[in-house]
Amino acid sequence: MSRNIMVQGTSSSVGKSILAAAFCRIFTQDGYIVSPFKSQNMSLNSHVTTEGHEMGRAQVLQAQASRKAPHVSMNPILLKPTTDQKSQVIVMGKAVKDMNASDYFRCKHELKEVILSAYEELSEKSDIMVIEGAGSPAEINLRTDDIVNMGFAEMVDAPVILVADIDRGGVFASIYGTVMLLEERERKRIKGVIINKFRGDPTLLTSGIEELEGLIGIRVLGIIPYFSLDLDEEDSAMDLMKFSESAKPKLEIAVIRAPHLSNFTDFQPLSVLGEVKLRFVGLQEEIGHPDLIILPGTKSTVEDLRKMKESGMDERILRSHKVGTPIMGICGGYQMLGESICDPYGVETKRLVTEGLGLLKMETRFAEEKKTFLVEGTSGYGDAKISGYEIHMGESLHKEKYSPLLTITKRSNKEVDPVEEGVMDRERGLFGTYVHGIFESASFTRSLLDDLCARKGIPPIEETITDYWDHREEELDKLAQIVRENTDMEEIYAILAET
Repeated sequence: MSRNIMVQGTSSSVGKSILAAAFCRIFTQDGYIVSPFKSQNMSLNSHVTTEGHEMGRAQVLQAQASRKAPHVSMNPILLKPTTDQKSQVIVMGKAVKDMNASDYFRCKHELKEVILSAYEELSEKSDIMVIEGAGSPAEINLRTDDIVNMGFAEMVDAPVILVADIDRGGVFASIYGTVMLLEERERKRIKGVIINKFRGDPTLLTSGIEELEGLIGIRVLGIIPYFSLDLDEEDSAMDLMKFSESAKPKLEIAVIRAPHLSNFTDFQPLSVLGEVKLRFVGLQEEIGHPDLIILPGTKSTVEDLRKMKESGMDERILRSHKVGTPIMGICGGYQMLGESICDPYGVETKRLVTEGLGLLKMETRFAEEKKTFLVEGTSGYGDAKISGYEIHMGESLHKEKYSPLLTITKRSNKEVDPVEEGVMDRERGLFGTYVHGIFESASFTRSLLDDLCARKGIPPIEETITDYWDHREEELDKLAQIVRENTDMEEIYAILAET
C-alpha cells in the first residue's frame, strides 16, 4: 500500500485544491508515482475521462500535476447542484439521481464501500496518495458519517495538513477555532499547518505563529505568498471578475453569467490572452458592445433561460445580435439558441416545452441518460484540430441545414465515422456546440479570434496562442516551485515516512 497525506482547510476556497496539485507535482518531480484523491466533490466544473466517466475538474488538474491520465477513481462521488436544494449525484462517473441534502446524508454511509474501493484501486498502483478534503473538518453538524474530511482520514489512516487563507483575514482565529472544534483523536491527525495567500514580509507573522503553535501544539510548515497562476479553480466560488482586465484589448468577449453556469473553465484559455478582454455579465447588467457574446454551459438550462427572460437579458442579447454581434452557445447555451426545449421525462422541469431564443431553427429534446464523451476532430475553420468533451442530456435536431462548427472523428479515444456537430453560420454570426474545452485547442481559438478581428476590420491579434494543456504544464511547474520554496518539504517527507 502507498503512503498518504491529506490536505484539509479551515474553510472552502482556502486553496486546498491548488496546494494538493502542488504536492502532486512536487512528489512526481521527485520520482514518486502519485495519485490524487477526493472522495466527494461538489462542483459544477467537471470533465470526462477516456472511459466516458464524469469527475471533478480539480482532480483532473491534480492528475495532470501527477503526470497521469484522469481516472474516475480519483473522485468517486461528484455532486452537481441543480437548484439551491438539490444536486445531481454522480457515483463512479455515472449520474444516479437528483437528491436533496437530507436524502443524500441518509445514503452517505452506503457510499463508504464505493469510496474505499476506489481509493484502494489507486493506492495499489501508487507510491504516494495526495488526498483533498472538502470545506472544513470543523463542520461539526456534518461529523456523523463524514466521508470527505476527518472521517475519511480515519478510514485510510492519513496524516493531515491544515490550510488557512490569510488573505481573507482572521487566519489565527480560523486555525485555532478549527483545531479546537475537533475531537482529540482528530487533532492528533493534524501534523502541520500551511498559511496560504500571504502578501508582504512573512517575518511579520513570526510572533503570531509562535503563539499559535504554543496554543495548538502543531507546527506551521509553510507561508505561501499570494500568487496568480492560470490554473483551474475548484468551483463556482472563484472570482470570475478576475478575467475582466486586459491592458490593450483588441477584442471584447462577454460571457452571460447564468445562475447555474457550469464548466466556466471553458473560458480560462481566453483569459490569459492580453489582447482579449473577457468579462462576465450578470443578468441585470447591460451587455454593452462586445465582439462576441457567449451563452455558456449550465446545469439547469430551462431555469436559467427562464431567469434570463425575467430579467430582460434575452431581449438585450437579441438586440445586440440584431446590430451585428456574433453569438456562440456552448452546451446549455447552445440549446437556448433554438426554438424550443422539450422535456418529456421531467429531467429539469415539469414543463413539457420551453420556448428558446429562436435564433436557430432547432429543437432540443432532453433524454433520461447523460452523454459523456472525450472527443477529437476538426473545426469548420480550415480543419483546425480540436479536442474537448461532451456532458449533456439533450439531443438537438436542426430543422434546416447548417454548416457544422465541428466534425467529430474520435469519441473516447476510438475512431468513429465523421459526425457533424454544432452550428457555424458565419454570415449571421451564430455558433453553437455541445463540446466543452474547445478553446484549449490553439488552432481553433486562433481561427475564431481571427474571424472576429476580420469582422471588426482590424488586424489579427499578434500574440502567440498555444494549446492550453501545454500552458497549464508550465503553470504547474511554477506552482511546484513556489510551494517547494515556501514550505518545509523535509518535514512533509518526514510526515509521509510515518505513514
